[in-house]
Amino acid sequence: MKALLDTHALLWWLEDNPTLSGRARDCISNGMNLVYVSAAAIWEIRIKQALGKLEIPSDFAQVLNRQLFEMLPITVEHADAVGNLPAHHRDPFDRMLIAQARVENLTIITRDSIFHQYQVPIVEA
Repeated sequence: MKALLDTHALLWWLEDNPTLSGRARDCISNGMNLVYVSAAAIWEIRIKQALGKLEIPSDFAQVLNRQLFEMLPITVEHADAVGNLPAHHRDPFDRMLIAQARVENLTIITRDSIFHQYQVPIVEA
């Protein structure tokens, strides 16, 4: 499986939060799976941290680098694909994750029920 972590799933994984479902944990920890983290998720985390809405470790970049995740940049193709999405979701970061999942044929690990409306494969976080 090739999976893309939604922002909350990434944060729950990093803090070993029991809120993350067992199935999501299994997908992320399975060495046979490729697990991606989007630049959009990191961007969202850093914005929330800068606004005081989220606390993250001061060595956040190193914490990420210690994981076996593949980093997924935002490409022109991804940005263009956002324009073709129906307006079910207003969050620009989530819309980018959905576009990336569609373009790259990834399963999204998320708890956000709106993602189902975009007909992308999902593992419930």
